[in-house]
Amino acid sequence: MSERDPIADLRRIAFLLERANEATYRVRAFRSAAKALAALPVEEVAERARAGKLTELAGVGDVTARCVAESLAGEEPVYLRRLLATEGTDLDAEATALRTALRGDCHTHSDWSDGGSPIEEMALAAVELGHEYLVLTDHSPRLKVARGLTADRLRRQLDHVARVNEALPEGFRILTGIEVDILADGSLDQDEALLARLDVVVGSVHSGLNDDRAKMTRRMLAAIANPHLDILGHCTGRMVSSRPAGVTGPGDRGHRARTRAESDFDADAVFAACVEHDVAVEINSRPERQDPPKRLIRRALEAGCRFAINTDAHAPGQLDWQRFGCERAALCGVPADRVINTWAADELVAWTRD
Repeated sequence: MSERDPIADLRRIAFLLERANEATYRVRAFRSAAKALAALPVEEVAERARAGKLTELAGVGDVTARCVAESLAGEEPVYLRRLLATEGTDLDAEATALRTALRGDCHTHSDWSDGGSPIEEMALAAVELGHEYLVLTDHSPRLKVARGLTADRLRRQLDHVARVNEALPEGFRILTGIEVDILADGSLDQDEALLARLDVVVGSVHSGLNDDRAKMTRRMLAAIANPHLDILGHCTGRMVSSRPAGVTGPGDRGHRARTRAESDFDADAVFAACVEHDVAVEINSRPERQDPPKRLIRRALEAGCRFAINTDAHAPGQLDWQRFGCERAALCGVPADRVINTWAADELVAWTRD
């Protein structure tokens, strides 16, 4: 029998559960078990499995213990096999081509703000998906519910990312960034000098989503004109379904909204401004957002906008949600050469610095 790594199997199960939008308590069960076992010598894990004492460890339950025992016996855990047998749906040719062309993800979160996993875990998951880069865009300070980063915390994060990058596989890197709140007057919620240091700045409206059309339009136009803004995030703010099962609990504090209507703004004026200031329009891949709706993707395309197909991931398994954004982009006829994260990292950063 071939050797298997039970900790890797537990983490793979957690990844697949996240990708499938399963309940967070299921994901947490497997990640907690993996963390508990990773702290022990390999020999102790094997001995506990033989003695039936894995469940005596905090964080290891009956189901995870069974998976570990099967893995140690050289067998693919039944739980993992069932997940693999029922995962996902095939993309059509156009969406597949677009997904294949993507080289990174420009909107992701870690446990520094409202994500559920450390930066290192997010980066390694992106490596496994074949990405060349991951833009880390934790929230800005005004979004307190999401533990937005103050200027001091963001500076510390930049130092931390530099250290993490030194340990990552060659050919992959984390790009620095932020999802900055677009405030009521259209200003961006972070120190201007800090924004200038970042590789990518995503700007999103998170408050006052019911502002009247004229006010929301002025607010968005002011933000788009800011020279630090690179990507306009989930522009309508809509929620087409309640928060997905896979993002409940403290690991995803920024996604607690129920269904929510689109914000009202002059889309033609906003997209024209994006073209004028060379700001990309995000196609947000989160299943509960699907933002912008397809009719607005088509209008942005006709206006001449660039796009960024992002996951807005708050957990490692959600990084594979780009397929959903690619499906919607392909349906609207978005070509790969209009999508900024089909570019290499150096090309992307050169564009944002321009």
